Amino acid sequence: MTEPTPPTQTPDAPEDGQTPPPPRRRRAYSAAVPLIALIVLGVDQLTKYIAVEELAGRGRIDVVGDLFGFYLIRNPGAAFSMATGATWIFSVIAIAVAIFIIRMSRTLGHWGWAVALGLLLGGAVGNLTDRIFRSPGVFRGHVVDFLELPNWPIFNFADVSITCAAVLIAVLSVIGIGLDGQKVTSEKPEKKNEKDDDA
Repeated sequence: MTEPTPPTQTPDAPEDGQTPPPPRRRRAYSAAVPLIALIVLGVDQLTKYIAVEELAGRGRIDVVGDLFGFYLIRNPGAAFSMATGATWIFSVIAIAVAIFIIRMSRTLGHWGWAVALGLLLGGAVGNLTDRIFRSPGVFRGHVVDFLELPNWPIFNFADVSITCAAVLIAVLSVIGIGLDGQKVTSEKPEKKNEKDDDA
C-alpha cells in the first residue's frame, strides 16, 4: 500500500495568492519606460521648435477664444514658470529624477507604472534639454513655454506629461498597486499573526 503523496508547494508563491509577472513581462515594462519617454521628448521638442519658429515676436494667438491660446515665453524657472532664477538647481534635480526613474524601471510589474514613469521621465528630460542647450548657457537655458490657459501659468507639452504622470501615480497609489504590480494591502501582518496564533 503506497502512502499518499503530500501536495507540492511552490516556495516562491506569495502568501496572499498573488502571482508576480513573469520575467519577460517585466522586461517589457522596463523597456516601455524609455520608449514612452522618447516619444514624449520628441513631441515636446518638435512642438517647442514650431512654437519658436511661428510665435516669436507675436502676441497671443487665440485657439478657443479666451479659454486656450498660444503665447511664447522663455521660462528660467521650473514647470509652470515657478521659481524663476533657479535654473541650474532644477537641472540637477531633473538629472537626479531621470537616474532614479531608470533604476526603478527595472523593478516594474504593472503597465500603469510603466506609463507613469515614462511620462515623468520624458517630461523631465524635455525641459532639461532646454536648460542644457538653449540660451543663455548650459544648465542656465530658458525653457520654451507657449500653451496658455486662463488664470494659469504658461506651460509646454513636457509640463503636461509631468502632470499626467503625477495624476496616474496618485491613482495607482490610491488603489494600492505597487511598483512590482502586486496589490498593496494592510491585511498581511494580521494574517501572519493569525497563523502564529494557530501554530
